Amino acid sequence: MWTRTYLSIGTNMGNRVGNLKQALGLLNRRPEIRLMDVSSLYETAPVGGVAQANFLNLAVALETRLSAKELLNWLHVIEQSLHRRRLIHWGPRTIDLDIVMYGRSCFNNVTLKVPHPEMGNRRFVLVPMTEVAVKGDRERIEELLKITPDREWINQRLVKKEVAEWIKKK
Repeated sequence: MWTRTYLSIGTNMGNRVGNLKQALGLLNRRPEIRLMDVSSLYETAPVGGVAQANFLNLAVALETRLSAKELLNWLHVIEQSLHRRRLIHWGPRTIDLDIVMYGRSCFNNVTLKVPHPEMGNRRFVLVPMTEVAVKGDRERIEELLKITPDREWINQRLVKKEVAEWIKKK
């Protein structure tokens, strides 16, 4: 059975566009993952109070036959392959892949919280997700966007059509 899942992906170290392209390419390698849609690319301010460079963020809609735990493990493999180091909470990173929604499932354990608990507090998650979410999910995300306390700036850098070229199978 395939499960509709949404990811938020961000980077603020090194070749940011290259990091995102590599992460999408690694997601695309698994036969149990079908990339369905990708959002525009946005530049955003960092959150959490740590002085660091701006982020590039996007959202991905995918379908997967992996369990949420298996998907999370694969996301960690991708992060490690792109040299993600967890040194400072909310600090700079080469890549960050978060499961925002996994079907209609809810998880709240030490390793996985879904829906992502900060989703409603992050415009850099919600704005890109409105571009990739299917009917029903999109309305929920748009409602969260209306009430989010986040007022940080967010600038579109590449339109969805340009980013979609990154995930086309060769």
